[in-house]
Formats: sequence, C-alpha cells, structure tokens
Amino acid sequence: MTNHYEALGVSRDATGEEIKKAYRKLARKYHPDVYQGDDAEEKFKDVSHAYEVLSDPQKRRVYDTTGNENGTDSGFGGGGFSGQGFAFQDIFETFFGGQGGSGQGPIPRKQRGQDALIGVRIELREAVFGVNKKIEVDTAVLCETCQGSCCREGTTEQTCEICHGSGQVQRPVRSILGQVMTVTSCTTCQGHGTVIPEPCNECMGEGRVRSRRSLTIKVPAGVDTGTRIQLGGQGEAGPAGGPSGDLYVEMRVNRDALFSRERDDLHASVNVPMTAAALGTELNIETFDGTQQLNVKPGTQSGEVLTLRGLGVTHLRGQGRGDLKIELNIETPTKVDAAQEELLKQLAALRGEQYTEGKLAASGGVFAKLRDKLGHL
Repeated sequence: MTNHYEALGVSRDATGEEIKKAYRKLARKYHPDVYQGDDAEEKFKDVSHAYEVLSDPQKRRVYDTTGNENGTDSGFGGGGFSGQGFAFQDIFETFFGGQGGSGQGPIPRKQRGQDALIGVRIELREAVFGVNKKIEVDTAVLCETCQGSCCREGTTEQTCEICHGSGQVQRPVRSILGQVMTVTSCTTCQGHGTVIPEPCNECMGEGRVRSRRSLTIKVPAGVDTGTRIQLGGQGEAGPAGGPSGDLYVEMRVNRDALFSRERDDLHASVNVPMTAAALGTELNIETFDGTQQLNVKPGTQSGEVLTLRGLGVTHLRGQGRGDLKIELNIETPTKVDAAQEELLKQLAALRGEQYTEGKLAASGGVFAKLRDKLGHL
C-alpha cells in the first residue's frame, strides 16, 4: 500500500492547507491529459486517493492510527470488500448509466443562504396593540468589496485545469469485476468547475462577510410567546452572491406587573375595602386603554369577577379583542384602633351579632339562626 503522506510529499504533521497545496501541484503534474508518462494514470490515482483520505479529518485520524483508512489491516480483512476500496454503488452506476458522482455537471458556486432564527422580547402592552420594533441581527451579508464575485478586483474565476470545467474527474477503482472508472467531484475545484486564483481579501473568496445590521419589524397585535414572524430574504446572504435565506423572529412576551394573559383575555385583581364592598362604590382603574370606571355593587363578595368587554388582547387571526377580567379581593382590616373597634361592635349589635371577649355568642347571630333552623328539622 502506498503511503499517503509520501504520495503527496508532505510530513505526517502537515496542515490541511499544506496537504491541499501539495495535492493541487501534483494533480496538475500527473493528470493524464498533462503528464505523458506511461504511469500517469496510476500516479494520478495515488495522489487523488491520498488527498481523499488526508483531507478528511476522520479518515486521516483512522489512517494515522491503523495505517489503513478503513481502520483494518491491509487486504480484505474483516471488512469484506471494503478493504480493497470496493464501491458497489460506483460500479453499479458505471455499468447502468450512472456516473458515481452527482452526474449533474459542475456545482454552482452561487447558493441560497441559510435561514436564521432570533428571539425578540416585547412588553405585554406591545403584544396587545402591536408595535414596530428595531432589532439587531448578526448575519452574513453580501461582500461590498467584490459584490459576491469572490475575486480580487481586476481578477475573475478561471476554469479548473484538472476537470476542465466539468466539476468531475474520473478515478479508477479496483473491484471484483476488475478495474473500473468512476466519476467523482473534482477535489481541486470542489466540484464547481472553476477556481478562484486570487480570492477577495475582504471575504476570502466567500462572496459574503459577517456583519451586524439593523432592521425594523412590524410586530402584529395579538402575538404571544412562541409566535414566529417570517421575514423573507432577510436571513443569511448566500455564498458567491446567492439569494438570502429567510429570517424568523420568535416572540418572547415579558410578564406584566399588573396584568396576566390567558389566551386573548387579560386578568387582574383589585383590592376593595370591606366598607366599600358592603356599601358599594365606583373605582377608577388604569388599563392599557386608559382609565376605566369599575362599578362595585353593594354586598360584593371577595372573589367576584367583573368583566370589561373588549379590553383584552387583539385577536391575532381575526377581528376584535378579548376581555379584561377583574377579580375583587375584599380587604378585612387587620388592625383597628379603639374607636374603630367600638364602631364595629355597634355594627355587630345592630346586625344581631353579639360578641363576648371577641367571640360570637352562641345565642345570637348566624350560629343562633343555624341552631334554630336545625331545631325545626
């Protein structure tokens, strides 16, 4: 077996870039269309195969550890035909019309960019009515220096000397059927059919650079945590000036100090003094729609809910809004002074609620009424 490092003329600690440069030099030298020696095909095959193994980090690690890219001893070993590089799919495609590679010619350098996803936080008020939000996005944008050409100013991409623009090369493979020719992507041009001899200094031949840009997005009324807004063409710019992907903005609605949300309804609670609940009153409360008047009827009990129609969250898909529901919490005094205590005792007496040392007497009030009712059963 040919030593792959010797085949490329590099040391075992050579970097990926050094391996790539060595391969390009030797591939040009030994290509059958260039090299006139009788062993051109064999040398080109050895160089290409060595690069195929050493340019792949995983294959190189296995090769360095075992001395064989398949991780087994040389020969067929325990891996069946894989030890001899037998590729059934390559042979099948060769005999039945396939090409072993993509079969579609050179791969376009210009590709669509990836989609991007970012999260944006908004306030509950903004979710109720909608808002225009300015956001910052770190993404890939078109290189302004080369405008996506990937080339340094005054230069252009050139047809690959190895594959002559096809993006593919033939490679002989030994198999149980003998030696057959398969077609694989050209490793010199990475299947593009062209090379960039002088890449743009700004984007290093990518046609795009990383940058931060500002966007103002329209957040519709009614969004909730988890709602995603799709912005077409606002994602990452594609390589070599390719079209941009889409940007997805995922909403995160902050908790509000006063209101909570349940679907499209808003909920809040209001403390009402005991006397106000007993006598009835009108309360002014602040809502997202301004000050609203709340009518508390006499005798209102703690836990009752008053509903203000149409003051909730705007329906995201439809018309109108949800409701605002106010829960009333009746406040019982925790501390009273002597004058207040006397007034409460007088009130209790007027209501027939007699107290002795802070306890409701069994002879009056609700307990007495309950006793009387039970006595008639």
